[in-house]
Amino acid sequence: MLNRLLKTSILPLLIYWLLGGACFAELRGTGDLGVVIERERGSVLIIETSTRSILGRVGKLGDLSHASVVFSRDQRYAYVFARDGGLSKIDLLQNKLVRRIEQAGNSIGGAISQDGRFIAVANYQPGGVRIFTSEALELMADIPAVYGDEQRSRVVGLVDAPGRQFVYSLFDAGEIWLLDMQDPSRIEIQKFTGIGRQPYDALLTPGGRYYLAGLFGETGLALLDLWHPEAGVKRILPDYGRHDEKLPVYKMPHLEGWAVAGNLAFVPAVGRHEVLVIDTRQWRLVKSIPVAGQPVFVMARPDGRQIWVNFAFPDNQQVQVIDAEDLTVGRTLQPGKGVLHMEFTPRGEEVWISVRDDNQILVYDTRSFQEMARLPAVTPSGIFFTARAAKTGL
Repeated sequence: MLNRLLKTSILPLLIYWLLGGACFAELRGTGDLGVVIERERGSVLIIETSTRSILGRVGKLGDLSHASVVFSRDQRYAYVFARDGGLSKIDLLQNKLVRRIEQAGNSIGGAISQDGRFIAVANYQPGGVRIFTSEALELMADIPAVYGDEQRSRVVGLVDAPGRQFVYSLFDAGEIWLLDMQDPSRIEIQKFTGIGRQPYDALLTPGGRYYLAGLFGETGLALLDLWHPEAGVKRILPDYGRHDEKLPVYKMPHLEGWAVAGNLAFVPAVGRHEVLVIDTRQWRLVKSIPVAGQPVFVMARPDGRQIWVNFAFPDNQQVQVIDAEDLTVGRTLQPGKGVLHMEFTPRGEEVWISVRDDNQILVYDTRSFQEMARLPAVTPSGIFFTARAAKTGL
C-alpha cells in the first residue's frame, strides 16, 4: 500500500521538483527581450522591456564598434554581427554564447532569411556576402561582390526581402544585387548596375516592396521595386542639393530605421541639417525639415505618429521629435552626451536611447516625453528588441 502511494503521489511530485519544478520560476517570454551593444567592452546586455531591467551580459564578442543584430523566428536567439568579421549566436534565455565564428576580416551587418533558416553577412573585406545556416552557423554559400576588372566591392545595405530573398548594395561598384534563395542549392542573382555612385546604406519599406539605397557619391537615391524588378532601378530626387555647398560629413547617416509613416518616408539628408520627407506614392520630395544637426538615425514610432531623430557630432547630445502630421519639430530632448541609437518598444509607448559617453540607457514615455528609467551600460550603442524577428527588412 505504501509503495503504491509513493508511486502515485509522492514520487511524481519529487520528480517534478527535482527535474522541472524549480525551473518554472525561471520561465520567461522571449517577446519581451532585447539586447544592447556595449561597443568598447565587446559585450551585449540582455534586457527585458516591461520591467526595464538588465537580465545578464554576454561577452567576448569581438569588435562591436559597428555592430548590428537580428533574431531567430522564435525570438530566442540573437545573431550579432561584429566589425571584425565575427558572427555570434546568443541564447537570450540562458544568457550564454552558443557559438562565435570569424567569417571575414571586416563586416558591416547582416540579415536573416524570411524562413529563419539562413544568416547572410555583408562584408567589406573580402568584399561580398557569406551565407550561413542559422542553426549551426555553417557556411553554405560564399558570393564575392566582383565587378569591373575582377575588383571586389564593399557590401552595404543588406536586408532580407519576401520570397526568401536578400538585397544589398555594392558601395564601390554602384550596383544593387538581388539574391533569390528559393532553392538554396542554386542561388539566383540579379545584378542592377549604374544605380549611382557609392550607395552607403539602404532600407526596405515596411511592406517589403521597395528597396531604397542612399547615395553618398552624388545626389539622389536609388529605388528598386521588388514587385517588378524587371523594371530596373529608378533614380529619385536626383537634383536635391545639387548646387548647394557641400558640408563635411561627421558620421554617415543610417537608413535602416524604417522611417516610413503612412505614405511618407523620412530620410536623413547627407551632410545637411535636414530630414527629407518623400511621398512614397510618387517618390517626390514633399518637404525638407530643418533639424538641430546632421541626422544619423531617423526612426518612426510604430504607429507612425512621431519621427525621432538623433545627430552626428557635435550635436549628438540631443534628440528631436518630428510631428508626422504637420511635419515640424515638436520636441527637443537632451538625453546626454553621445546619443547613438534608439529603439521603440513593440507598440511604441516607450523609446530606449543609448547615451555612450554617459554610460547609460535612457527610457522615455513617447506620449509625455517623461524619463521613465536609467540603466547602466558600458559605452552603449545599438539597441535591438526581439520584436524585430517578425518584421521584414530589419
